[in-house]
Amino acid sequence: MLYGLTKKVLAPLLRCVFRPRVEGLENIPATGRVILASNHLSVIDSLIIPLVVPRRVSILAKAEYFEATSVGGRLRKWFLGSLGHIPVRRGDGRAARNALDQAEQVLRDGGAFAIYPEGTRSSDGRMYRGRTGVGRLALSTGAPVVPVALSGTDQMQPIGRRLPRIRPVTVRFGPALDFSRYDGMATSVPIQRSVTDEVVYRIIELSGQEYVDSYHRQADAA
Repeated sequence: MLYGLTKKVLAPLLRCVFRPRVEGLENIPATGRVILASNHLSVIDSLIIPLVVPRRVSILAKAEYFEATSVGGRLRKWFLGSLGHIPVRRGDGRAARNALDQAEQVLRDGGAFAIYPEGTRSSDGRMYRGRTGVGRLALSTGAPVVPVALSGTDQMQPIGRRLPRIRPVTVRFGPALDFSRYDGMATSVPIQRSVTDEVVYRIIELSGQEYVDSYHRQADAA
């Protein structure tokens, strides 16, 4: 019920306000499991993606967003929960694995799940080496991976800004990637790395970002 209210009432209103430009939406299957793998430039990315995709999209979010006891914090918890966000605590390996387990269940139930392969948002606009969570999910569930490129969200809500401002934003969805050629090799770390790298390269092709072959460790990133 909460999701239906958010999607049918609030989402159209926000689209009218922010007017994001969307390309390649037809690359997202209307039903069935699918992974949306995106670059990450701003905290508002986790709102923009579910906003423009017609179906429900689950996505990881900082656990702190679900723990505030103020009126505003409770409202944010309600809003994120209604969008299907999954809380994950940064710096806690077990919590991260549990979050990926929840993501895997979303996919096995035929849902859509969005993930940032970099694991954190970029502080300088470049695309960093992907962590292998996206590879693990793709291999363990057989879900196709749709690469996503966001641009302009870092201008809409730069790091440190609490509220977004109206700026041009583009969301590009590329053709889905099929990794069925790796069936039976889901636990292979080198294969997980190969899949992750391919996904990241496809995102870069869409976004035009400079690539950095190292993990991004921005301490205050989301």
